[in-house]
Amino acid sequence: MNEHWSGLEQSMIGQGIQTLLITDPKHVYYLTGFLSNPHERFLGVVFQPGGKPVLVVPALDEEAARQATNGMEIITHLDTDNPYLLLNQRLQGSVGTLGLEKENLTVARYEQLKEALGFVQSYDVGPWLRDLRVRKTAAEVEKMSHAVHLIEQVLEAALKQVKEGVSENELVAEVEYQIRKLGADGPSFDSMVLIGEKTALPHGVPGDRKLRRGDLLMFDIGVYAAGYASDITRTFAFGELTEEQVRIYETVLAANEAAIAAIRPGVTFASIDKAARDVIEAAGYGPYFNHRLGHGLGIDVHEFPSVHGQNEYLLGEGNVFTVEPGIYVPGVGGVRIEDDCLVTDSGVKVLTSFPKQLTYL
Repeated sequence: MNEHWSGLEQSMIGQGIQTLLITDPKHVYYLTGFLSNPHERFLGVVFQPGGKPVLVVPALDEEAARQATNGMEIITHLDTDNPYLLLNQRLQGSVGTLGLEKENLTVARYEQLKEALGFVQSYDVGPWLRDLRVRKTAAEVEKMSHAVHLIEQVLEAALKQVKEGVSENELVAEVEYQIRKLGADGPSFDSMVLIGEKTALPHGVPGDRKLRRGDLLMFDIGVYAAGYASDITRTFAFGELTEEQVRIYETVLAANEAAIAAIRPGVTFASIDKAARDVIEAAGYGPYFNHRLGHGLGIDVHEFPSVHGQNEYLLGEGNVFTVEPGIYVPGVGGVRIEDDCLVTDSGVKVLTSFPKQLTYL
C-alpha cells in the first residue's frame, strides 16, 4: 500500500463507508502504481478498512499489473467474464455503503455495480481524492520535474525547425515527433502552435498559416511522462515586432513574474490571479486577459485547483499549478507565458526553466 491509502482509510472510517471502489484509471495509477487504459473493459481497485487493496484488471493486463504493483492481490477477468460478479465473489457480499467516484461512473456501469454488489447506499469519494492529489509528494514532484524537462527539450528541438514559410501544422508535427523521440509517453493535450494574428486566439487551432517576418509565434505544449503532466507556453518573435507587440510581451512577462513572486503558503489563489491581473490592467490591457491565471497540474493536465480571482482556497506546500497570464488583441496578436510552479514551505519553486525574455528567432 502506498502512502495515499492511510488517508483514505481514515476518511472511510469517519464516514462509515465499508467498501471503496476506485475506477478512474488515473486514480488506479495514483493508488497502485499500475497505469493502463482499459478501454471498454473494467478496471478498478477495491478496499475495505483493515484489509488490503485488491486490483481488478482485464486478464490481458495481468503481467503488467503484477510488475507495477509489487505483490498486490490481483483479480483478473476475461472478455467473456462478468467482472462485477467476480468482484462480488471476492467481497463475499459484505459491501455495505460503497464509496465511488461519481464523475467517473456512467449510469450503465453504476446500475451493473448495484445489481451485482447489492450495496446499501453509495457515497461520492471524488472530493477526498481531489484533496489528496492537491498536495504532491516528493516522488510526484520528481516525476513532474522530469515531464517538464522533457517538454523543454521538445521545445528546444522544435525551434530549430522555425524558418520563414513553415506552417503551424508542420511545427505541431515536429513537436509531436520530438515528444516520442525524446521518450515521453505522449502529449498531455493537443499540441498548439499559432502564428501571427492567430496568437490572439487563446485556444486557437493550428492550421496552414505560414510564418512570415514580423509574426508572433506561440507554442503551448506539454507531455505525460510516468503518468504525470507538464504544460508550458512560450511566445517568440520572428523578425522585428511592432512597438505595441513588444509592449504586450513585456506586460505579460511582468504579470507572470508578479504572480510567481506572490506565491507562498497561506495566501489565496485569488490573490495570485490578482497579482498578475493588476499588472495587465495597469497597462490598459485588462479586457484582453480573458481567462483564469492557471490550473492545477499533476496526473491530469487540468486539475484542482482553478487559479482564478474568486478562489479563496489557501496555497499549501506541495501544490503544483500553472501561471499563464496572457494578452490577446485581435488584429495585433497575442502573448502567453506559462510556467509550472510548486509551492514550497517558504515560497515557490518554478519547475519550468526555459528562458522567458523576448527572443527574436
